[in-house]
Amino acid sequence: MSIPLVEDMSDDSYVLDIHDITLTPAWPSLGRQVRWEMDGHLKESVDLTKVVCDVVMKFGPVKMLDTKYRLPDLLARMGARLSGDPRPPAGPWKQAWDLQLPETVPVAEQRIRLRARTGTGKNFFALDIPFDFRRRTHRAMTGGGAGSRVLGPTHCRCQDSLSSSPVAELL
Repeated sequence: MSIPLVEDMSDDSYVLDIHDITLTPAWPSLGRQVRWEMDGHLKESVDLTKVVCDVVMKFGPVKMLDTKYRLPDLLARMGARLSGDPRPPAGPWKQAWDLQLPETVPVAEQRIRLRARTGTGKNFFALDIPFDFRRRTHRAMTGGGAGSRVLGPTHCRCQDSLSSSPVAELL
């Protein structure tokens, strides 16, 4: 079953044009790993070691987290690291990360707002990732804001692996 989990809030001015995001398993669980595969097109060369990510995690109107991380540091906090060329040229770009989700977060509907800028200050990407951790089976919430692009069946393939244990969670 494919469910839109990630809203691409980027527009044509962003350096990365995201074509596809695949999450495995489709419904990640706290304390478990999720595979995040991203496929896109870089409009120009980017030094990924200098990309800064603005991470805001909210549940309802309450901000639980509002922090900036360099992309390599954010990935390291999630148990992953950059792979391939850290300074890829313009053109097709793919990354895959096995992210370790935290063991505990407040049991509530949550939204992670992830905005990234290049080392030169250009908009790199903008993603909104809604989750609902209120149930034993944790499905990501769907719904879009005005002007948002939901990465759905053709843009976000969310797969459950038969060999994996119970339903899991995301980033």
